[in-house]
Amino acid sequence: MRVLFADKLPDQARTRLAATGFEVTAEPSLAGDALTRRLAEVGPDVLVVRSTKVTADHIGAAPTLSLVVRAGAGVNTIDLAACSAAGVFVANCPGKNAVAVAELALGLLLAIDRHIVDGASDLRAGRWNKKAYSQAEGLKGRVLGLLGFGGIGQAVARRARAFGMPVVAWSRSLTDEAAASAGVSRASSPEEVARRCDILSVHLALTPETRGLVGESVFSSLRHGSIVLNTSRAAVLDEEALLSALDQRELRAGLDVFSGEPSAKEGPFEHALASHPRVVGSHHIGASTTQAQQAVADEACRIIEGFRDEGRVSNCVNMSVRSSADHRVVVRHRDRVGVLASVLALLREDEMNVQEMENLVFPGGAAIARIQVTGQPSPDLGQRLSAAENVLHASILPILE
Repeated sequence: MRVLFADKLPDQARTRLAATGFEVTAEPSLAGDALTRRLAEVGPDVLVVRSTKVTADHIGAAPTLSLVVRAGAGVNTIDLAACSAAGVFVANCPGKNAVAVAELALGLLLAIDRHIVDGASDLRAGRWNKKAYSQAEGLKGRVLGLLGFGGIGQAVARRARAFGMPVVAWSRSLTDEAAASAGVSRASSPEEVARRCDILSVHLALTPETRGLVGESVFSSLRHGSIVLNTSRAAVLDEEALLSALDQRELRAGLDVFSGEPSAKEGPFEHALASHPRVVGSHHIGASTTQAQQAVADEACRIIEGFRDEGRVSNCVNMSVRSSADHRVVVRHRDRVGVLASVLALLREDEMNVQEMENLVFPGGAAIARIQVTGQPSPDLGQRLSAAENVLHASILPILE
C-alpha cells in the first residue's frame, strides 16, 4: 500500500509505516499543481496532509486514492464533497493537539494581561518602562467564557481553573450534567457567555453553522475592556465586527488565526487585525509543539494501519451516520464461492440498491449476510433468494425509523 505525505510530520511516522510494509513517499512541500502531478505519478492509496488544501482536482488525479488523512482536527481544507463523490474516505486526528492549543490560548491571555509582547519589544529597543507595563489586572477570579467545549475547550477549562478562574461554557451539545461534571457553568447561547465573562475564548470547529457565529451580537454583549481569544478558525469570527469592537468597546484580542493566511510557511502578510495595537497575534501555531505533532503522527499511523489491516477507517468524517436503506435482507448460507454473487444478482433484478453489507462466517461452513438496501422488493423476492443454490434461508425486513 502506497502512502504520500504532502506535509511535514515527524520522521517516526514515515519510518513506522515503512517498517510495517508500506511504500512511503514524503514530500512535505507539495501543494497546488505540484501535488496534482505527484498524485498522478505516485498513485498513492493514502494521502496525508496537515495544512495543505486537497481539492477535487487532487482527488481526480489519483484513481488509486482511497483515504485522505488530515493530521489534525479540522477538515475544512479538504473537499469532502469531492472525496465522497469518488468514494474516498477522509479521516482526522481529533483531540491529539488539544493540550498544545490550550497552552497557546492561555499563553496569549497572559501575554495580553501582562503586556509581555510590547514590554519585550521595548526592552529589545533599549527602553525601560516599568510604569506602563506594571498595569495588569491578573487572572484570578476573572470569568473565562468558552465557545465550544470539545477536547480543546475542556483542556482550556482545566488550565483556567488552575489559575483560579471560574468558567462558563456553551456548545450545542453541552448539557447541564456534563457541565457540572467538568466543573463549569453552562450558558444557553454565545451571547449569554459573553455577558457573563471577562475573557472570551473561541474553540469551535468551522462548519456552515459556525461560520461568522462570533460577531457583532457577541461582541456587543461583552463588557468594555474584555479580552477575546481565537485559536480555532478565522472564519468562525466576524473579523470586521471585531475590528470595530476593539476600538468602540476597548476590547483586546489574542489571535492565532487570520483570514487570507499565506499558504507558504514564510512570506509577507498584511492584515488589519494582525497589525492592530490592541491585538497580540501568533502565526497559526496552536498545534505546533513537538508533543502535539508526535501524538498526531501516531494517530495518523494508527488510522492508516487499521485501514490496511482491517479495512475500516477510524475517525472517518465523510460517512453517513445512517444510510438511506429502507430494507434489510438477511441471508443464511453455506460458505461457498458464488453464493453472494447470486444473491446480489437477484437484488439487481428487483432494482434494489445495496447501501451496506457484511458477511459473517461461522465455524463449520455456514455464514450469514446482512445487506441494507433501498427499493421496493417484489413479493416473491424472499422465496427466490431462499431457493438460490447454497442459500439456507433468506428474509427481507423493513427498516423502521
